Amino acid sequence: MASVLKAQKANALTAEAKGKGKRKAENIDMDEGECAPVLKKKKNKQRVLLLSSRGVTHRMRHLMNDLEALLPHVKKDAKLDSKNHLNLLPELADLHNCNNTLYFEARRHEDLYLWAAKTPNGPSIKLHVQNVHTMDELKMTGNCLKGSRGILSFDAAFEATEWGRLTKEVFTQARGGLLNLCGDGETDTDAAGVQIFGVPAQARKAKPFIDHVLTFSLLDDKIWFRNFQIVEKDPLQPNGPPQTSLVEIGPRFVLTPIRIFEGAFGEFISPTAVRSAIRKEKGTKYKERKYAEKERMERKDLRVLPEDELAVSKVFA
Repeated sequence: MASVLKAQKANALTAEAKGKGKRKAENIDMDEGECAPVLKKKKNKQRVLLLSSRGVTHRMRHLMNDLEALLPHVKKDAKLDSKNHLNLLPELADLHNCNNTLYFEARRHEDLYLWAAKTPNGPSIKLHVQNVHTMDELKMTGNCLKGSRGILSFDAAFEATEWGRLTKEVFTQARGGLLNLCGDGETDTDAAGVQIFGVPAQARKAKPFIDHVLTFSLLDDKIWFRNFQIVEKDPLQPNGPPQTSLVEIGPRFVLTPIRIFEGAFGEFISPTAVRSAIRKEKGTKYKERKYAEKERMERKDLRVLPEDELAVSKVFA
């Protein structure tokens, strides 16, 4: 009997050494020097949907390609066929598992509008894109790693107006509705939630490097966008002391806010459409007035008055 017990104990120790034995969690005592198991960081699977309407020119298309290269958490989709059915965009964002949308709308092959929206509940901002210069046009000396994360830098003038604060919130989409700002006015992209222009640290295609700065400056009620590379060494003195400087990369463009909508996407009525509606309303009133005048003349012609017995022609006949 004793030999059988010894054999069973030997088999149990052998199985435990090989990792085949299963032990309960309550029977495992952790030593004082051992650390608690490290929890894995939850990956951020939310992305930004990037698409355009039909009719975009080559410069507009190159601008979209530059933004796609700057933002690795962007999901690019095909062109939207109809410009009058913007209510389809929240559904497309939901299908692609995106909670932010950047939609470029081209008009008459000349004007370019940018929709920045938080889907599916809003808000959304429509901006007019002007002074577009792509990376191929600028040919700047700056360069950054593709897929790297950038620092968002906003001008202090955004906090002076209500629409500026809302625009900044839509661009950053900070978690809990509050922005986590550093001391120099820059947004901490690690502490913030899913952002439009800020790349989350847990994004699938993001590189663990921060080597450029995306600046948003407010001047003349317009938003000026610039992209700079962070250079830690002087190019003239490579072996000298470290000296941090900024070198522009591109692209660059100017955004003019047009209207802010409460929902995800709203139908914007242009001034031309408003004037056309006013002219149609005036034309309708004129037609109604002429129709009433015509009816009045027809009733007057059909009206027959009875003969008056005391008329002059009857009395002095």
